[in-house]
Amino acid sequence: MTAVSFSIDIPDAKLQQLQAKLKLATLPDELDDAGWDYGAPLSDIKRLVNHWKSGYSWRDAEADLNAKFPQFTTDIDVEGFGSLNIHFVHKKSERVDAIPLLFLHGWPGCFLEVSKILPLLTAPASEHEPAFHVVAPSLPGYGFSQGPGKKGFALDKFAETFNKLMLSLGYDEYATQGGDWGSFISRRMALLYGPKHVKAWHVNLPQATFPSPLSSPFHFLSQFVYLLNPKEIKGLIRSHHYLEEGSGYFKQQATRPDTLGYGLEDSPVGLLAWIYEKLVEWTDGYTWTDDEVLTWISIYWFSRAGSTAASRIYYEAVKADDIRAGPGVPLPRPSAPNGVSIFPKDVYRMLTPWVKAHANVVFMAEHRKGGHFAAWEVPEVLVGDLRKMFGRGGAAFGVVGGRNGF
Repeated sequence: MTAVSFSIDIPDAKLQQLQAKLKLATLPDELDDAGWDYGAPLSDIKRLVNHWKSGYSWRDAEADLNAKFPQFTTDIDVEGFGSLNIHFVHKKSERVDAIPLLFLHGWPGCFLEVSKILPLLTAPASEHEPAFHVVAPSLPGYGFSQGPGKKGFALDKFAETFNKLMLSLGYDEYATQGGDWGSFISRRMALLYGPKHVKAWHVNLPQATFPSPLSSPFHFLSQFVYLLNPKEIKGLIRSHHYLEEGSGYFKQQATRPDTLGYGLEDSPVGLLAWIYEKLVEWTDGYTWTDDEVLTWISIYWFSRAGSTAASRIYYEAVKADDIRAGPGVPLPRPSAPNGVSIFPKDVYRMLTPWVKAHANVVFMAEHRKGGHFAAWEVPEVLVGDLRKMFGRGGAAFGVVGGRNGF
C-alpha cells in the first residue's frame, strides 16, 4: 500500500452549483419566542447562509487546509469490502522518540478537528514532554475518504481499516485517541488489535454500561456505596436532557439514514442546520466564527461520498449490536491501558465505576470546561492529558515505543 500526496481541489462546477442552491433556498418560518427550543434559530441560519453566499471564500479555506495539513491517500483492502481509498493527515514529529498516535473523529466531526492539537503534539515546547507522530484519517464515507459500497460496514471494519493504515505507515505499535465515534472505534481497535499493535488508547466520551453482578461484581457492588460528586450529578442531568430532547438525530440516522439523506444531499441549508445545531449545543460556550462553521459544513457538502454516507455508521453499528445499553449488558473489556478525559458539556456522562468496569483505566481526568469537540474547544487541555498519560511518570509511559513511519 503506497501513500500518495493529496491536496483538496474542489471543481469550480461544484462551487457554482452550491451558489445556485443557496440563492434558491427557501427558509421556514419561526415562532416569535422559539429561541433554541425548536432547533437551530432562523436568525443564525439566515446569517450563515448570507455569509456563505457573499462573504465566505471556500478557495481561501481550501488553500489554508492544504497549507496546514500534510495530506495523503492510500488504498486499504478491507475484508469483504474490497479496496477503499482513505484520506488522512500524517504529521511526523522531529523527535526520534515520538509516539505514533492515531486520532479518530466522529459525527458530525471531521479530520479538521486535529488542526489545533497537531502542532502541540508533534512539537512540544519542552523536551521533557512526549512528542507524537500524528495520523488523522477521514473515516470511510467522511471528508475525502471513499465510502463502502455495500451494507455491513460496522465498527469492526472501521477498526480493520485503521489498523491496516497504521501498519502500512510502518507503525507496528501505536496509541489511539478518539471522541464520539472515534471513542467507539478506539475501543474496538484495542479489543481486536491490542495489546500487540494498539498499545494504549485514550478517549473522551467513554463507553460503558451498568456493571453486571456476574462479569464485574466488584464494580457492581461499589456503585452502591459510591457517592456522586456535583460534577457527576450535573453530568447525569445533562445525559437525561440529551436522551429526552437531543438524541432524535441518532434514532433517524440509525434507522433511516438514506431518507434523511435526500434532504442533506440536495440542500446545503438543510445540511447546515442539521450539523450547526450540534456544533453549538454540544460545546461548552465555544464561540464559533461563521468561517469556522462554514468550513466545517463545506467539508461535508463537498465530501467524496456525500453527506449521507457519514450518517450510515449509526445504522451499521446498531444493526451489528456494536452499541450495547441496559443493566447487566457487559461490554468486551480490552486489556490495553486506557485513558479517559471527561468534559462537563459532553453529550452524556458515564459514572466512574461503570467506566472502570469496562476498560483497563490507568488514567482519568475530569475538567471544568469543555464539551463534545474537546480537540477543537480546549486543545491545550486534551493535549495536557495525553502528555500526562504518556509522559515520564505517566501510567502509559514507555508502553509504546517511537517509530519513524514512512
